[in-house]
Amino acid sequence: MARWRRRLLAATCLAVMGMVGASVGKAASISGDVVRIGVLNDQVGPASDVTGPGSVYAARLAIEDFGPTVHGAKIELVVGDHQNKADVGSGVARQWYETGQVDMIADIGNSAVSLAVQALARDRGKIVMHVGSATDRILGADCSPTGFMWLYDTYAIARALAKGNVAVGAKTWFILAADYAFGHSMEGQMKKLVADMGGQVVGSVRHPLYGTDFSSFVLQAQASKADVVALANAGPDTINAIKQAAEFGLTQQGQNLAATTFYLPNVHSLGLQAAQGLRVVTGFYWDRNDDTRAFDKRFRKLSGGTPPDHVHAGVYSAVLAYLRAVQAAGTDDGVKVAETIKSLPVNDMFAEGASVRKDGRLMNDLFLAEVKKPADSKAPWDYYDIRTRLKAADIIRPLDQGGCKI
Repeated sequence: MARWRRRLLAATCLAVMGMVGASVGKAASISGDVVRIGVLNDQVGPASDVTGPGSVYAARLAIEDFGPTVHGAKIELVVGDHQNKADVGSGVARQWYETGQVDMIADIGNSAVSLAVQALARDRGKIVMHVGSATDRILGADCSPTGFMWLYDTYAIARALAKGNVAVGAKTWFILAADYAFGHSMEGQMKKLVADMGGQVVGSVRHPLYGTDFSSFVLQAQASKADVVALANAGPDTINAIKQAAEFGLTQQGQNLAATTFYLPNVHSLGLQAAQGLRVVTGFYWDRNDDTRAFDKRFRKLSGGTPPDHVHAGVYSAVLAYLRAVQAAGTDDGVKVAETIKSLPVNDMFAEGASVRKDGRLMNDLFLAEVKKPADSKAPWDYYDIRTRLKAADIIRPLDQGGCKI
């Protein structure tokens, strides 16, 4: 079991966090005698519960566990809010890279912003470690020698959801998809994957984007008697579909909902009565083992009692891996550190015995979790049962199929 330090940093968010320990002499191999890490994400908007300040807390804990210095150079943390706008995010990243002496940007949590920042980082030889963003273009056509994908991507989510549900006995599927590019893509991927794994899609229907009345779609899914009703949508569409499925008693009658994009805070907002039986793919759950519970205890002291979700745990792992690579490489040069990240194993409470591929993809396992019934929850935030573990090699797109030209 990992032995976690208990000292917590007292710096505030949304500003330069300042020195984490005093510099111990000159570090000629570290530019400016400082290693500066930027957490860029949605700090106050609709995605802030699943990225936001929690990613900052996680980065602070990673620096604490590594720190206080690297090669005698101080470690600093800065925080930026991209407001879920690609132009705002790229503007923050440009300023950080060009005048702010930021060596690495972590998290982001928005695919459009991630692609914009990836282009900037590639041109400048700077490192960006995507955690909350999901587009598989980051490790495909838009890959970069200094870009990393640390949690999930659209390919892995679809494959893990299909493979995980089939593994726990789901044979028949009904797909409820949003009628736009993302929904079409996820619907097509799931149909192929379910068929490849011996399952059967018995029906599908598409709903308008940002719909409010899902009753006819839910009734069609219910009438199909499919083992799993997969929600190929996101955001408010997923929430509304789950609420109306609960009103019709879909899960209480033996069917399971499966969501492509869903997070622990969403369960908290919906409540177990509505969310029970929902199956989701996650890279981390706070109550999975002793190490995750130890991290959760430290995190809650910073967050005011809210546990970390998998994006937050992924940020912790990414920042720690970056600092270990700077230490091993003896420099903060982005290209050299990126090469070192790919050469080192990753082994922490988030990614156990993992490795990093040459396209920057962390080969981390994912988990299929099922939301508990209200009677089965024994404490606040005790929401998930882990149904099965999905090995990275079985769910992450093969290196030669993504179009990465590195």
